[in-house]
Amino acid sequence: MIYLFVIVLLFAAEIVYFRIADKYNIIDKPNERSSHTRITLRGGGIIYWVAALLYVLLNPSEAAVWFFTGITIIAGISLWNDIKGLGQNIRLIIPLLAMTCVFYMTDIFGGYPWWAIVIGYILFTGIMNAYNFMDGINGMTGLYTLAVLLPMIYVNIYIQPFTDNDFLLFPLLASLVFLFFNFRKRAKCFAGDVGSVGIAFWIVTL
Repeated sequence: MIYLFVIVLLFAAEIVYFRIADKYNIIDKPNERSSHTRITLRGGGIIYWVAALLYVLLNPSEAAVWFFTGITIIAGISLWNDIKGLGQNIRLIIPLLAMTCVFYMTDIFGGYPWWAIVIGYILFTGIMNAYNFMDGINGMTGLYTLAVLLPMIYVNIYIQPFTDNDFLLFPLLASLVFLFFNFRKRAKCFAGDVGSVGIAFWIVTL
């Protein structure tokens, strides 16, 4: 029942965001490198942040708060980039700050050598950029996320639990809602940086 409630809230949040995006002209205009040819709303992936908010409200813990702090930092700066555009330095530094929240949450700083931590930051940056490249191709971001999460859920339930199951199910539900609007011949929205970077952050945290 709780998951149905989450799905309804995610649909409602997406529809509200569409109205905001329409009003403030948060759009993706196609260019010569685009795979789409029509102007499309940008930032529909904000529901990954909404899913994170619902997760921390329904599953409160210190770790959940650290995770939510990190995803809020990265989603906030990414949404601003979707709306106004930001310099390369800011777009590089802020995600590293968000990832620091996760490293602190999981005690990475106390349990790994400095070079392993540096590699962790580099891997995070790479995954984030990979997700960014997928946005703009209808269905790609959501389907790839499902392809990552479904095996994780299977392992978590049937083989070796490694996290709270809701921490896997909430982004999966957000992906299904996002795909409803994105995986069609004429997408209603793209994830935008707020979505692609936000879900990349969630995947890396897992």
